[in-house]
Order: sequence, then C-alpha cells, then structure tokens
Amino acid sequence: MLRFLVAESETADEREARRAHVGTSSGETYIETLLELAPDAQCDRIAPADPDGDAPDVATLAAYDAVFITGSPLHVYEDSPAVRRQLDFMRAVFASGTPSFGSCAGLQVAVAAAGGQVQPMDKRQEAGFARRIAATDAGRDHPLLAGRPAAYDAPAIHGDEVASLPADATLLASNSVTRVQAAEIRHDGGIFWGVQYHPELSLGEIAVALRRQQDDLIEQGLVADEADLERQAVLIETLGNDPARHDLAWQLGLNEQVVEPATRRTELRNFIDHLVARVRRDRGRT
Repeated sequence: MLRFLVAESETADEREARRAHVGTSSGETYIETLLELAPDAQCDRIAPADPDGDAPDVATLAAYDAVFITGSPLHVYEDSPAVRRQLDFMRAVFASGTPSFGSCAGLQVAVAAAGGQVQPMDKRQEAGFARRIAATDAGRDHPLLAGRPAAYDAPAIHGDEVASLPADATLLASNSVTRVQAAEIRHDGGIFWGVQYHPELSLGEIAVALRRQQDDLIEQGLVADEADLERQAVLIETLGNDPARHDLAWQLGLNEQVVEPATRRTELRNFIDHLVARVRRDRGRT
C-alpha cells in the first residue's frame, strides 16, 4: 500500500477561508485527487506552516512513499514564522530522500528551500489557465511530462513566480508568462518534481479562485468588471460539470489537456508511476 503525506502550505485562517468558498482545504482537495489516482493509498495530511503543525522528522518522512506540497497564498520571499516553518519542513523532506511533488506555491517552497529565488509577478498574473506551456529540451524526454503534447494549457492562478532555480535543478517547461512552469530539483539526497500550475484542481475550483481574486483581476485589466469575471467563471464551472460541452471548451479555448480530468492530472500520475515507483523499488518496498 502506498503511503502519501500531503503538506498544506496554507495557514489555519487560509484553510478556513478556502473551505468556506470551495468546501475543502488545499490538502483535502489533494487527497481527493490522489485517491482517484491511487484508490488504495493511505493519505495523511499535515500543516507544517502552523505553529502547532507538528512537522514530522526526517526518519518519519522516510517511511512515506511520497510527499505532496500544496498550493496556497503563501509568499515564500516573506520572512515570516509560517514561511520559515514551511521551508524547514521542505528541507527535512529533501534530507529524507522521499520523493516529493508540489504545485504552484508547492513548487516555490521547494525552490526556496533548496536555495533558489521566488519573486512577485508585479502587474502580471496567470489567472484561470496557463497557456501554451512548452517543454524545454530536457523536459521533452523527462517522465514528468510524458504524454503531454508540444504545447498545452493547464489550470493556473498565481501572482508569484520562480525567479531563479537552485543548483542541481532542471528546467522542464516554460511559457511566455512564466519561465519556470515545471522543474526537477535534486537537493540533499532528495528529488522533487513540481509545476507552477495545478493538475490537482477541478475546473469548479478554478472558477471559485477567480471569483475570490476578482478585485485583483479587474485592477490588472484581465477582466473588465465583476459581470465580465462572473461570465468567465460560469463558463469554466459549467464545463467542469459537463466536460462534453464542446461549445464551452471552444469558447474558452481549451482542449482535452484541461477538460478531461485524467489528462489534466498527467503530472501527478507520472510522478506516482515513475519516480515514486522507482524509489519504492530502490527501498525494497512492494
């Protein structure tokens, strides 16, 4: 049986705010998605950013088959107690040798913990979907992106980005908005695969995220007003409920890479099937 640990990057207040809008915290969403990919997995959830988060030590982390770092509003370039606790936890994950995966802020946490840099995007933001992501030369043959076409879209919403990768990291995918869309990081005996986008999220959750950030999106000129944003959110939400609505996919400029749940989760499946499976074999686990 696979043993997964899901580490929430959200603070307690952020978790409750997300539950009020979406119905789940980011970690709870992750577990729902992971159990669809690996129904027999045992999934534990922790909150290492919390003062009483009880982050496990290196030996405890080594007993897991994989660690997943969720997205959140966390800004890892801010020197706050929550950020320091999250980075300390990620360094312990690397030291444990347990494979790890992160999306959005999860990628940024791993980058910062390994010595890279994260920065705000200023007046830029990817909201709803990251468009025309393309693998680098290294990414084309990397198992994280196996099955992805030459260019693809993915659910995304973020206002921070990776400014520079740490040493012993490999850039796997980029687009015109954010240079680091996917990367592998090797640090202190551990291997991390991560993406700036959200393979774990449903389209309904993307619609909610847009509504929660409507003021920022209007200010940046990505939508004209609240009514414009709501029209977009309704299209996304309706398509998520009925993926067969090809008319809505056409209006949103999306194809099966986003619309089909199995395809949307490509990177998570590849991580489990390739890196997690390989390390389990190396550790003598069956």
